[in-house]
Amino acid sequence: MNIVIDTVVNGLLWLINLCYGFCNNYWVAILLFTFLTKVILLPLSVWVQKNSIKTVKMAPEMNRIKTVYFGNQEVISEEQYKLFKKEKYSPFADLIPLFVQLALLMGVVEAVKQGTDLTDIPVKTGGVTLLIPLLAALSAFFMCFVQNKINVLQSEQGHLNQYGTMIFSVTLSLYLGFFVSIGVGFYWICSNLFSIIQLVLLNIWINPKDYIDYEALKRSKEELNKVQKMMSVRRKADKRNPYRSKGKADYKRFLRTSDKKIVFYSEKNGFYKYYKDIIEEIIRRTNIVIHYITSDPEDEVFQMESDQFKPYYINETRLIVLMMKLETEIMVMTTPDLENYQLKRSYVQKDIEYIYVPHDVNSVNLAFHKEALDHFDTIFTSGPKNTAEIMEREKKYGLPAKNLVEWGSSIIDDMTVAYEQMAGDHAQERQCAIMIAPSWQKDNILDSCIEEMLDQLVQTSYHIIVRPHPQYVRHFEAKIDALAAKYKGYDVVFQKDFSSTESVYMSDLLITDWSSISFEYAFSTLKPVLFIDTPMKILNPDYQELETVPIDLELRNKVGISIAQDSVGDLIVETVDKLLNEIQFAPESMQKLKEKYSYNIGESGKAGAKYIIERLVQRKR
Repeated sequence: MNIVIDTVVNGLLWLINLCYGFCNNYWVAILLFTFLTKVILLPLSVWVQKNSIKTVKMAPEMNRIKTVYFGNQEVISEEQYKLFKKEKYSPFADLIPLFVQLALLMGVVEAVKQGTDLTDIPVKTGGVTLLIPLLAALSAFFMCFVQNKINVLQSEQGHLNQYGTMIFSVTLSLYLGFFVSIGVGFYWICSNLFSIIQLVLLNIWINPKDYIDYEALKRSKEELNKVQKMMSVRRKADKRNPYRSKGKADYKRFLRTSDKKIVFYSEKNGFYKYYKDIIEEIIRRTNIVIHYITSDPEDEVFQMESDQFKPYYINETRLIVLMMKLETEIMVMTTPDLENYQLKRSYVQKDIEYIYVPHDVNSVNLAFHKEALDHFDTIFTSGPKNTAEIMEREKKYGLPAKNLVEWGSSIIDDMTVAYEQMAGDHAQERQCAIMIAPSWQKDNILDSCIEEMLDQLVQTSYHIIVRPHPQYVRHFEAKIDALAAKYKGYDVVFQKDFSSTESVYMSDLLITDWSSISFEYAFSTLKPVLFIDTPMKILNPDYQELETVPIDLELRNKVGISIAQDSVGDLIVETVDKLLNEIQFAPESMQKLKEKYSYNIGESGKAGAKYIIERLVQRKR
């Protein structure tokens, strides 16, 4: 080790003497010496510049990994390792320049001590030598300031890191400047100033903008920041959650349970209705145990626990990790975007069959993100339109073919039964009622044209029921109350209690905008719908790339009539009369549409259960 240090010191001493021999002035000699060391170490500086660019170039992908696998450090580390290997990048390589600079500094201390007369130490000598540590600190500040602005790596650091590095560098320069010789202090000043010049020239020569997608970097930061904020809110809520201990216990109980055949996942209370007929049919026909995960601690399913039905409360934070550790044969979900965001396919068991069950009959190509269902193995489809849409998408984008199960809609089946029962109970009632049920999207009926609509309808003999979306009531209850006050003297009811659906079933006509309730209402009651063309909510702006017309658009003028938002005041009464009286919208016509656009009417639960049971038998073989 001493031999290496002596060799470095002797080499630097020779270089300082060479510079002194050229100018016969130690101040100028050190200036020239510093410049020559920068030239000698230029290949290393170029390597550092390229490595820094590579680091920032990978940052969007690094941020995406942190976003996608947020909360699971083990998986994040594994994915980062794969990325580093792919890009031939080693984070330890960043330490090499640091070690070289430290070795150089140690050598310079000895070389200046042995080869120059600039050996006065400011803390001992005082006087004008005290300018050296002050100038060293100033040069360090200037260097850090420039690095924070244009250094490819440092400029991407957070303000805390930037200013922290600056404070440390300035303080260290100031402190050490008092205790080293003025020759070393002067070298330090020159080195900082040359580093600034070198950085500017390197940025011109090897411009980071030629290699880095800064737009992608910005987007990835925003996405990661969004997830970090969301998870922070969830963690705080979890700490205040009175069901926290239950969630922890259920999480452990679920992982300890072996030989799980089927797992269902529900986001919140009320989602059981999407699985109800399937689960009940499986339980009726087999002795298979259903494991049901819900992220709502007050879900109604906890009242249904039995030998064949095991509910678990798993909050959204724990669910992320649980999904990665999942072990089962079949996983059934109504949640789209598997793999695209926080919820992932299992890392433990690779052959799980993931089944998507839709909430409604609407177009997945229009209503979801473009790749929302790409990572499912099986999709239960409600009708021929949904099947055709998915098949066309797979062909157009070269996607693996999924198992498309002709299923139907449990919601519509159950609503049909409920409606027929309710209609029988109210067979003698003849009051003609109109239900106005807007969506919860921007510029819905309540935000755009409700008063123009009501001003006309209250002049008719129809009974009017306004049933806002529950979320609208939650956020704008005062607006609902103000409307109720305005139309108090008319036959108009504003409903804020959603515990009963009787008023929906017993209405003779539904008026909505883009709510998914429209087709459920039309196919369960066989009654028409009046659609108001408010701005359409489109989650996939590329939906028109497919030739298959979304069912949301195709059925709109088959189960009812659409009118423009600005025509409501002129056409609403005329259109209502037409829908209630023309044979085109009579129950017989609606039944034909239902048969054309729906699978397994009244039998969707049996169809879904049949597929799952058969798949379990096949897997067992």
